[in-house]
Amino acid sequence: MQEKHRGLALFTILVFIFLLGPLVIISITSFESGSILKFPPEEYSFRWYENIFKVEMFLITFKTSIIVSIAGNILALLLGVPAAYALSRFHFAGKGIINAIFVSPILIPGIVLGFSFLRYIVVTYNLPIYLSLFIGHTVIMLPFIIRVISSSLANFDFSIEEAALSLGATRIGTFFSVVLPNIKSGIIAAVMIAFLESFNNVDISVYMTGPGVSTFPIQMLLYVENYFDPTVAAISVLLMFLTAIFMFAVERLMGLSYFTKR
Repeated sequence: MQEKHRGLALFTILVFIFLLGPLVIISITSFESGSILKFPPEEYSFRWYENIFKVEMFLITFKTSIIVSIAGNILALLLGVPAAYALSRFHFAGKGIINAIFVSPILIPGIVLGFSFLRYIVVTYNLPIYLSLFIGHTVIMLPFIIRVISSSLANFDFSIEEAALSLGATRIGTFFSVVLPNIKSGIIAAVMIAFLESFNNVDISVYMTGPGVSTFPIQMLLYVENYFDPTVAAISVLLMFLTAIFMFAVERLMGLSYFTKR
């Protein structure tokens, strides 16, 4: 029995090494003082972290990614919160089909979805690049908004809403004064997760960008094609910290149990 436990512990350690090893290597190489990315570094320096803020295209595309992610998040919230409420609160014909449609952007491979956006949004309707990015990122954020808020609504006692309605409150008034305040942590968590999905997206954005307009992850790819210095490794470390902070906040707001109940 002890040998089985030791074998399981060893297997678990190997899995963690496999998953975290590349992140550790990238983190260490980001401090290389030379102009070539290599591991282990010969000398350590913060020069490539400083170089991030000296490359103008990184600053421009970072701003673009922030604007697109925030704008798409707002629209995804406006669509996703009522949709999550309707799917959680009411039973109606075709509910399963509608739910599947909302979740489909997660299930469809990103390359396929990105090419479809290129074919039917950019080419067919000849929309501006910023508008195309806005639509595409809204679509990929919507499933995360709906799933997280639906998980939050699954733990909401709708008898409270019924009590407010029985006392004369309108359904819309009850929704804003009773339902939303009780699921605000779920809404904040949904916004954070959707923002990360949008900001770090590559497979959709690569089809939606064009001349003079790019997102931050796409600019990182373009930079790697022309330069082999540790700048992108330094950016990756900063993005890892950003993701870790966001996910810690989500865990504090909701806890992992919210995502394992549905």
